[in-house]
Amino acid sequence: MKLKRKRITQIFPFLLPLRVAQRKALFYTGMRLDGHVYAKTIHDESLPYKLFSAANGLYNANTGFDMIYQENKVFNLKLAAKTLNRLLIRPGETFSFWQSVRYADKDTPYKDGLTVINGKLDTVQSGGLCQMSNLLFWVFLNSPLTIVERHTHRVKDFPTMRDAEPEGVDATITEGWLDLKVKNETDTTFQIGIAFDSANITGCLYTDKAMPFVYEIEGRDLTYFRNNGKVHQKISIYRREVDFDTREVLSESLLYENLCEIEYQLPEGTKILDEGEI
Repeated sequence: MKLKRKRITQIFPFLLPLRVAQRKALFYTGMRLDGHVYAKTIHDESLPYKLFSAANGLYNANTGFDMIYQENKVFNLKLAAKTLNRLLIRPGETFSFWQSVRYADKDTPYKDGLTVINGKLDTVQSGGLCQMSNLLFWVFLNSPLTIVERHTHRVKDFPTMRDAEPEGVDATITEGWLDLKVKNETDTTFQIGIAFDSANITGCLYTDKAMPFVYEIEGRDLTYFRNNGKVHQKISIYRREVDFDTREVLSESLLYENLCEIEYQLPEGTKILDEGEI
């Protein structure tokens, strides 16, 4: 069996901060030069029409880590939300998660939260922000905004806890490496809304005009299979455009196929295919 080659920062960990700083510099320089006009305007009032809204729980007691990291995650989410709430995405503009939250911790540092490092759940400063990118991705899928960049979690360490979304709807982010971006290729202005209560975070998308249709997202052909001794999940994500008044399906398309490794125990009786059955 061929051994996986180690990165230089794994051999010499003291080089990691330098590598991270280098990647971030290149990351943001690239955005200055890529031709996109990035959304940066915060509008004090909410736009008049709510296109979509979704909420999910803030606290997950099944991570295997002390709940203080869940409290820290909520702190980090609220810090990032200050730069995201009421952000406009005007026609022709592109939303970038990292461009929007880049200076969210300028005055108040993020706390240590959970994140996936080298395929394993661990703690790191700013950990937990993926819950925000996951939520925003789900909100964006229920809109005509065009997904420019999105990355799935390579490994899932615990089950999806959001009832409304199908499996395979997530968007991992790592500053300097992985971003979530959507572009507004319509003539409508969109606005992000983020709110919290004691147990939930809610993400909304508002518009400056009423829209004649809504979207329905469906996961199909959910399959679990073994590959090289590990269990993987595969699912196809479809989107339907539905007339708001008549409920007629106007169009349907395959958005993407999602593939990830499963690190948690699947429910008893879950069918897992062997490699030869795929």
